[in-house]
Amino acid sequence: MIERRALARHKTFIKGRIYFNNRLSSMDCIVRDITANGGRLECSENVTLPELFELYIPHKDEYFRARIEWRKGNNLGVSWTPEQSERQRPAHEGADPIADRLARIEHDVALLKKRLDALQEM
Repeated sequence: MIERRALARHKTFIKGRIYFNNRLSSMDCIVRDITANGGRLECSENVTLPELFELYIPHKDEYFRARIEWRKGNNLGVSWTPEQSERQRPAHEGADPIADRLARIEHDVALLKKRLDALQEM
């Protein structure tokens, strides 16, 4: 099978929350794949979503403006819209989400090394 995507997808199993109707309505979803340009969401087939909505990922404390590109059963393919603004990102987030994620991972690794050193001294 030929891969048509420009960016590699990262398989995930992250809880998300979809907000729509001027944030008056919301529903839970699972983020199954994610890239810098979009993702694949798994949610209830019984809810009719608008073409544009806001996706919140609590695990990362990130908001995305999403546009539905395709639907198949309870799966949605979404792309992040260009309306993604700086005010939607947490203050600690920079312009490059991959660099921010790498910095968080490096910080976590440093903390784990400190804990391991402390345990080895016991």
